[in-house]
Amino acid sequence: MTTNAEHHRWLDLTVEEALEPDVPICDPHHHFWDRPNDRYFLDDLYNDLGGGHNVASTVFIECQAMYRRDGPEKMKSLGQTEFVQGLVAQNNSGQYGDTNVAAGIVGFADLSIGFEVERVLEAHLSTTDRFRGVRHITAFDPSPDVPRPRPFPEALLSDTKFREGFSVLDKLDLSFDAYLYHPQLSELVDLANAFPGVTIILNHVGGPLGIGPYSGKRDQIFAEWKESMSAVAACPNVVVKVGGLVMPVCGFDWHERPMPTTSRELAQSTAPYYLYCIEQFGPDRCMFESNFPVDKIACSYTVLWNAFKRLAHDFSPSEQSALFHDTASRVYRLG
Repeated sequence: MTTNAEHHRWLDLTVEEALEPDVPICDPHHHFWDRPNDRYFLDDLYNDLGGGHNVASTVFIECQAMYRRDGPEKMKSLGQTEFVQGLVAQNNSGQYGDTNVAAGIVGFADLSIGFEVERVLEAHLSTTDRFRGVRHITAFDPSPDVPRPRPFPEALLSDTKFREGFSVLDKLDLSFDAYLYHPQLSELVDLANAFPGVTIILNHVGGPLGIGPYSGKRDQIFAEWKESMSAVAACPNVVVKVGGLVMPVCGFDWHERPMPTTSRELAQSTAPYYLYCIEQFGPDRCMFESNFPVDKIACSYTVLWNAFKRLAHDFSPSEQSALFHDTASRVYRLG
């Protein structure tokens, strides 16, 4: 296994200065965790923020970190929200930097327990005034060569008990972060139409797959993905996070190269996907995301945001503001 030190030496083979360093950024998707050979806490985030981009605020997204060891199973995810709120307090000391880290917190609650999830969500809300919603990963593919991040069953978004739990989000004015793979996007359309009052934030441009049975079929998959994303964009309560394609599951394999990719190459390779999303949803329903430290597997934080700035170069100042900051701040109600 590659250690953090080895990986950072590899990342340092491609170094860039931040482009347009004054542009305000709200990074709406990052994690904190402590895993074997992979720790990402407040100081690690600030090390990445130190590359020169003006990151004014961030949103923490659930990642199964620091669940409670004891107590009822449905309440264990409260440990993650408590953990992040502790990092918020640490950040408020002012000893690390000026970014409003975890200005919004998206946690986990198992919506498949139905109406009972209301007690769990109320407990999250009582833990912090920064709690904004839930991410319930439903990424599923029948191929054993495609990872299943969580052990939930196929077609969970259509399950009756899940939808009971989902209705509680509407009652409590909470949003839903959706991470699934592109063959499942029709399920998301059905869910969005059934609950028009819930804001759904689609993660990682809908998860276009490029491994296993999808390997070597990029043009075909791209066409299928475009058709599905157009249907998603027709749902006015869905917004999309523009990013995440450097994950290995997408099949670009940047992480296997002798040197990390440059922002110019990254922008060129991802432009067909990212610009199509912006065309379909509009800048007011799109937000650039880092997905760090997951996307750190392929490039540095500075290179990633440079790529986004190259992509957005031809947009108007107001459109750029939406993509880099305003959409995320509005959707997650950061004030």
